[in-house]
Amino acid sequence: MFALATKTFVEEVDNGGLLIPVSSLNDDISLLTVVVKRKRFWFWQKPRYLPADFILSDLLTGDTPLMPAVVEKDFLKYSGTFGDSLQGTVDASFAKSSVNVEGKDTSKLQSSFGSLKKEEVDVQKLLQDCRDRVLDMTHCLIQQTKEQHKQVFGIVKERIVTTQACSVIEEVQQGGQCGGSLGPCGPKNHKFSLKENGSLNTDSNITMEIPTNTVLAYGLLELEVRQDGRFELCLMSGTKGGFEKVDGPATKKELLGVSGARTSVKRELQQQLEQLKEHFQVLSALPASTRASLLQQISELLQDPAAIRTLQIVLDRMRQDEEPGWSDAGGTGCQQQKIQEILHLLELLGEAERGRTESLLLALHLIISALDEMTEGCVAVLRTCSSPPVLQSLELLVRCVSGDGEMTWSGADLTEELYEMTRRLFANSHVCLRRDGDVLRTEIRHQPGNLPLVLCIAIRGLASLAHT
Repeated sequence: MFALATKTFVEEVDNGGLLIPVSSLNDDISLLTVVVKRKRFWFWQKPRYLPADFILSDLLTGDTPLMPAVVEKDFLKYSGTFGDSLQGTVDASFAKSSVNVEGKDTSKLQSSFGSLKKEEVDVQKLLQDCRDRVLDMTHCLIQQTKEQHKQVFGIVKERIVTTQACSVIEEVQQGGQCGGSLGPCGPKNHKFSLKENGSLNTDSNITMEIPTNTVLAYGLLELEVRQDGRFELCLMSGTKGGFEKVDGPATKKELLGVSGARTSVKRELQQQLEQLKEHFQVLSALPASTRASLLQQISELLQDPAAIRTLQIVLDRMRQDEEPGWSDAGGTGCQQQKIQEILHLLELLGEAERGRTESLLLALHLIISALDEMTEGCVAVLRTCSSPPVLQSLELLVRCVSGDGEMTWSGADLTEELYEMTRRLFANSHVCLRRDGDVLRTEIRHQPGNLPLVLCIAIRGLASLAHT
């Protein structure tokens, strides 16, 4: 809940800027704290920032500590209430089956941080103090970070701090009903049917008291480190840090996924989705019962974005052939139980389809990573649209986004209510969806980030599990 509040805060006050939301109250972040910036597996994922237990002085040779000059000033007074009230009903009839899904999702997050202040290091003085200073390249943190080529050092140059006790309140009301009947397919006339009706209602009301001097967000200066321990502070926003290679001088860092020749946004999106096509095919090739079970389990996790984050971390460790422990992932007991059910299903799939364990793990990691990257507004809408008929309609619109940008209203198989929900979903991902008579048009807005791609991956991945 704290991570959600700080993430929302940063999106409101510094969207697309340099502030990094604090994800845990346990993070002890002071000025000049060393933070390890870890690049993720998929190029479109935001980096993960891991505050270390050291400040810059601890990593330098010599006994003279750095004494930074700190500029302190009022930042702003912040109090925000964010919420969604979504309700939808879907009726779909097929040749041998029918389904009725009704969902209601009401959530409210109230963050009353009060007056905030900014503490910032005087960079000019820091540059003078760091002149002729050298990093101790034998330090254990430096040694461990160097071994991972996707990790970079940064130091905290500024932080946003509370000046009074404050609170975060989260209220959630969720409810749903599902009814359906399924008849046999094929020429044989078996006399059986499956009917299922169910309902689910959950409510929660949580208040978290935040003490004075709690850090909500911070900004970094990355370090470019040479083999002999000399280093430079990356002062320009576009300058990236890193370690000099052993076999030669440091090379210029490139943003993964960005080609040299700039193509159109839509063309680039087409190419990226084409490269990921095999992962969607792995999921759609699973047995129908397995796909249904996996879709249901992921849909349940969507009710709790923190559970999605926990599963993403666990799958990331598994992909690196590490034990899926909970020490780094965290998560409540209920979240861990739901995740264990998914991992057990993966284990069963690996035993049933030998040689496909890695591809299944990678495909699931792709979907969960996309869901984890989505904005809270997107997740709020998507969790009410996770039934197979709706996902299939959304997939058609995703193909429209990456295609010619137009399709007929009848071809999309949308109701007016579903159209409004879809329009909100797309708008939260920088994609404009509008109706012109019997024609639907989509347009990708030119905004920083990879939200359109993340949206397409999430929908196509979930729809791969929903194929009939």
